[in-house]
Amino acid sequence: MPTLLYCRCAYAQVINPGVKDDVLRQLGESGSSFESVSDLCEMAAHRDPRLTALSECAARGGLRIAACHPRAVKGLFRQAGVPLADEHVEIHNMREFSSDAVVVGMLRAASASPVASDDTSLPPDGSFLSAGPATPETQGPV
Repeated sequence: MPTLLYCRCAYAQVINPGVKDDVLRQLGESGSSFESVSDLCEMAAHRDPRLTALSECAARGGLRIAACHPRAVKGLFRQAGVPLADEHVEIHNMREFSSDAVVVGMLRAASASPVASDDTSLPPDGSFLSAGPATPETQGPV
């Protein structure tokens, strides 16, 4: 199983608090091991050495990140001097997708196809549609 990373986005507060809380709750209840950080932006600004360790996890066995826009997350790692290997990283966008869709992507079997790994993809299982009518929190990119 890839390393799982949850970003709380504590400072910019650009992610709906309900989505963040629900993703964290579901990850905790899943029994899966994951790392939670308060803010990837702050870590990148301070060149936190944990980013290097996370980049190495990606290269070894994969890394799944629940955070904001994938291009922003990748840019943060580049800014810190530890770019992520695209082929081993999935970034699940809590700004664009429902908490359920993010959790499905984070916890799916390692052999399953990636979901929501960039700004334009939607989960192929349609889970983002199961919560009822689209809202800004559940609607993917148009």
